[in-house]
Parts: sequence; structure tokens; C-alpha cells
Amino acid sequence: MASPMRNLLIDPARYLQSFRLFLAKSTEHQSMQEFVEKQLPAVIDSIGNGKSTINILSIGGGAGEIDLLILAKVQARYPGVTINTDVIEPSADQISKYKERVAKTSNLENIKFTWHEETAYEYESRMNAEKEPKKWDFIHMIQMLYYVKDIPATIQYFHSLLETQGKLLIILVSGTSGWDTLWKKYGCSFPLDDLCSYVSSADMKKILDSAGLKYQFHELPSHMDITRCFIEGDKDGELLLDFLTETCEFSKNAPPELRRQVMEELRKPQCSEERDGKVVFNNNLSAIVVEP
Repeated sequence: MASPMRNLLIDPARYLQSFRLFLAKSTEHQSMQEFVEKQLPAVIDSIGNGKSTINILSIGGGAGEIDLLILAKVQARYPGVTINTDVIEPSADQISKYKERVAKTSNLENIKFTWHEETAYEYESRMNAEKEPKKWDFIHMIQMLYYVKDIPATIQYFHSLLETQGKLLIILVSGTSGWDTLWKKYGCSFPLDDLCSYVSSADMKKILDSAGLKYQFHELPSHMDITRCFIEGDKDGELLLDFLTETCEFSKNAPPELRRQVMEELRKPQCSEERDGKVVFNNNLSAIVVEP
């Protein structure tokens, strides 16, 4: 009998709802902000040397919150230099939120934004058709490699677009995170449907090593409060469970035994710890800076 479990991405509205709740319940953006604040200046230090224009490519830019923090750092390092930013983002809803954010942000006079409602693969196909692919001083892929069919090929392609001083920044879940533990154990039971793949920084290391690319690793500590996942019938808890398992209405549609095992796993020390009566999930991230 076919499983009633469906991938969360099949329902974009529910996916966005669960994603926003995940951001509210986790320190995801705070830990990225800290990285941008403390580590990014060294990463971008030479990307614009001697240039009158800096070209930045954001793959999966989402609603632009982290993008704008990155751009502020580039502006601070290269005051007065023109910055061309192309944003590749398949969600129209996220692009419109990004545009709203830009409209409300001051000091963006020297930044030119171009948005493309497309996937990384569609961008690559479009560039291949144009024969002369554009080169970039800085490319970043933040939390988007899960939605790419062929990760090694995607990395190789975008790496090939770097200028000689350019950098490629990849941020994704850490190999030490609860995500990695949960996916390795139960990923084969969740309905991936070719819509996403479970990849962590541990997998990235192997991919980059086998491609012979040079890179630096930064671990970004982060956590998420998943206490409500354990309250029967709690709407927020159910949405978070959907996000954790990439499954639409996991509580309702998962076989009872799988649900029991996943709930048990989420409480184990490899995934979470108990703090002040709360269940706190290990949401650690890795930032990987790939050299040209």
C-alpha cells in the first residue's frame, strides 16, 4: 500500500509556515549574523581589490535578511564601490519579501539588485545558453544545497564562475548537528520524492576533497526549541515536526512505529538536550569558504 506520507515541499504554503516557525524557534539567523559580523570581513577582504564594481551572486537568497547583512559588510570594506547583486530564488513569495526588505533599508544607493525567479539549475541552463557566463567576485549558497539534484556538479559549476580573487560561501547544517543524526538514521523512511536531499557539512567535506578544492571550515553553534513537538495536537509542534522530517503533516501521516521512533530519537543526546525543562535541538551549522 502506498504511504500517505508526502514531502513537505509539495505544499509550499505549509512549507513556508513551518520554515518561518523554525526561524522563530531557532537561533539559525542569530548564528549566521554572528558569522557575518565576526568572520565574514576576513573572507571578503580581497574580493574587490582594484575593482570599481563588485559582482555578487546569491543562490537561494530567500527573503534577503542574511543577504543584506552580507552586503553591508561588503559596503563597509569597499565604500563607494558599485555592487551588482543577482538573486536566484525560486519562490515568488520570498522574492516579494526580499523586495519589501530592500525598500525599507537605507544606504543601498550603490547596490543594484536583479532578482530571478528560478532554481540554481535553471540559472545554470540559462547561462549555458548565453555562452559567455558571467564571472562573480562573491557567490553564496545559504541553506539551499538540500534542494539541488546533483550537488557535486552544482558546486563545480558555480566554483567555475569565480573571479581570481573570488570566494564561494556555503552554509548548511553541520555534520555534528541533530539534523545529521536524524537524517542518517531515518532519512530513508521520509518521503524525499527527489525534491530534496539530506546533506551536511560532513558530506560537503568529501565532495570538496574529491573535487580537489581548497576551503576553510567554520562551525556556527545554533539550537532550536522543539519542546512543543512533544505536546499532543499542538499546532506549532506539528509544524516543527513537519520541518524536521520534510514531511507534510508527519504526525497524522507517518506510520505509528516510525513516529514513535522519531519522537524517541529527537530526545536523545545526539539530537537534543534538556535545558530548564525544554527540549533543545542541536541546530549547529557550518560555513564553508571555497577558494577560487
